[in-house]
Amino acid sequence: MNFLKTVFWNKNQRRLRTLWRLGLHSLLLFVLTGLITISLLFVVVIIDIIAGANLSDVVSGQEPMVLMNNPWLSSFITSGATLIGVFLATYLCGRWIDRRKFTSFGLRLSKAWWKDFSFGFVLGAFLMGLVFLFGWVTGNIRVIGFFRAFSGNGNFLTGFLQAVFFFLCVGFYEELLSRGYHLVNLAEGFKGNILGRHGAVILSIVVSSLVFGLLHGNNPNASWISTINIILAGMFLGLGMILTGSLAIPIGLHVAWNLFQGNVFGFPVSGTRTGATVIATEIVGPEWLTGGLFGPEGGVLGLMAMAVGSVLILLWARRKGPISLREDLAEYTPPAKDGAEA
Repeated sequence: MNFLKTVFWNKNQRRLRTLWRLGLHSLLLFVLTGLITISLLFVVVIIDIIAGANLSDVVSGQEPMVLMNNPWLSSFITSGATLIGVFLATYLCGRWIDRRKFTSFGLRLSKAWWKDFSFGFVLGAFLMGLVFLFGWVTGNIRVIGFFRAFSGNGNFLTGFLQAVFFFLCVGFYEELLSRGYHLVNLAEGFKGNILGRHGAVILSIVVSSLVFGLLHGNNPNASWISTINIILAGMFLGLGMILTGSLAIPIGLHVAWNLFQGNVFGFPVSGTRTGATVIATEIVGPEWLTGGLFGPEGGVLGLMAMAVGSVLILLWARRKGPISLREDLAEYTPPAKDGAEA
């Protein structure tokens, strides 16, 4: 009995051990996202019936007409439900299972936070601009038009705004999940007599990035090369977190990287296209260089951009003093009272 209790429970910290915290967070995220999605779909169905849809068609499982004719609703339901689910699961687990403040996962909204976010956003736009410029000048990317919607019956403005909403959601919920909850918990779990805090932080970014890459492994047009590159992209995104202890740079970078990649320069984003693009492009260069139908993240161009971006992140962090890892990410500080503040 004592052995089982030790496996599940950390007596010194008075909370579940890392593996079980991560498992419960994943379970709660799955349940909450499902419930929120069902709730939003129910609202759409009600609206559809009020608008004159046939009740028998709705009951039979046909897609609601309102949803079919409005891409905003589809984007809102899928990405919005996931965003709310990740925030709620992380808040609830952080408060009652992790016994910590929500801000310890990297969301400390302040003037300095938004300054780092802005740097990350500009950096993502700049790096994707470099990818486009290099590919275009070398003839590996061809410009075929401007202000085009990807869907045949959509218009540019609606599609672009849809993409902005979608990638804002993705940037926030993927970073809070992977570089926030996962990385922090793994860093605390790996810290011990062998690794210490420094080694725990390094191993945590590697493992959380591995999970991040595998979660993208089933994307359209994915390959083992693209999966490896996404793992490296996870480490690139996490660099700002382990240097600053904040998700500001990772979120800003993630949002701009995806938005400019897919909706300014017209590349596929991890194998998919969303909304509309300012510059419509055609990839004509070799897949190993351009990433092909998966997008620049699946080729050498994406890796080159990540290398340049890593240097710039290091220089940005250097302006505040010597560069060092935030080893405190691996250190758990119990709350003064049971139930940490949010």
